[in-house]
Amino acid sequence: MDRKRSGNPPAPHDAGSDAPVSQRIRERLQQARERFHANDNIARFIEPGEMAQLLAEVEGKMQGVLESLVIDTEGDHNTQGTARRVARMYLTEVFRGRYSPRPDVTEFPNVEHLNELMIVGPITVRSACSHHLCPIIGKVWIGVMPNEQSNLIGLSKYARLCDWVMSRPQIQEEAVTRLVDLLQERMQPDGIALVMEADHFCMQWRGVKDTDSKMINSVMRGSFLKDANLRREFLALLQRKNA
Repeated sequence: MDRKRSGNPPAPHDAGSDAPVSQRIRERLQQARERFHANDNIARFIEPGEMAQLLAEVEGKMQGVLESLVIDTEGDHNTQGTARRVARMYLTEVFRGRYSPRPDVTEFPNVEHLNELMIVGPITVRSACSHHLCPIIGKVWIGVMPNEQSNLIGLSKYARLCDWVMSRPQIQEEAVTRLVDLLQERMQPDGIALVMEADHFCMQWRGVKDTDSKMINSVMRGSFLKDANLRREFLALLQRKNA
């Protein structure tokens, strides 16, 4: 769940209109005393039209990175336009969970009073390690134990919420907790469980270059944490599915 504003922030004061757009957005966040770590969503601090300005700013700085890497972006036809492509990729694709509002999720009342375990997955997720900005690609399984007051959401909405949370630079251990917090807030079930298994390219592409290692995380809340039989049933069904 994304952090909420706390206290009574001072009146907002933007930097001058000639300041870089990133500086203006940063000032709004600081005035609101709002955290803006790599895996935080900052969409509500971005004003209409500023994403296009931010893309142009990132493009200019990415061009500087390419020049510092001694890459001839004028003579090399393959890297002409690379700075803009990379800027667009970061802002509108791989990191879009930072800059776009939470997707709309239609919720339905639990009319039939469902109270049995349901599992959604595997959902393919893509993220990026905040240490090296290398890809994290994996799968998520979600277990839900609803109650009479729980909100139910459509199957596709699980994937949308997963994508929104995962499309940010972060570490897997924090990503799964944030996703569970969001689902708990939206659905209010008796219990929620999540398992994520992923490949980390910061291990495969660099460093030790181990292509076989994966990271597996599980988060259990409510009845999944208290009821060992329910927890075993959830994990056993995942193992049977993956056998």
